[in-house]
Amino acid sequence: MTVLTPHTFLQPDGWAPAKGYANGMMAEGKMVFTGGLVGWNAQQEWEHLDMVGQFRQTLKNIVAVLSEAGASPEHLVRMTWYITDKKEYNENLRPFGAAYREVLGRHFPAMAVVQVAGLMEDAARIEIEATAVIPHE
Repeated sequence: MTVLTPHTFLQPDGWAPAKGYANGMMAEGKMVFTGGLVGWNAQQEWEHLDMVGQFRQTLKNIVAVLSEAGASPEHLVRMTWYITDKKEYNENLRPFGAAYREVLGRHFPAMAVVQVAGLMEDAARIEIEATAVIPHE
């Protein structure tokens, strides 16, 4: 199956290339928004208490929601990550990258990572909102 990608990466002239994300995306089509998804399974049970394990599960949850709209990771244009511990995040960049590529592949939309004091689910270490655009046929 061929996946149509609805986006253009925005990279201003003279800017160093972004690594692991896009500086901007332009897209046209049917928009899909996820809520803030956390790293529990479909039954809202925690299988992982560490941030990397929760991150991997959160990405799987995003893929599941996108699938309901007929979208796939290649349709992602924006992600905002909320993390509870910047130190834990920075100490695990390689495992985060490996989990990202395992679940979403090598498609890197516009992203932001924000450290927060806490999340609504006490056990949550990370929460992610995602936006995807499915191209018009």
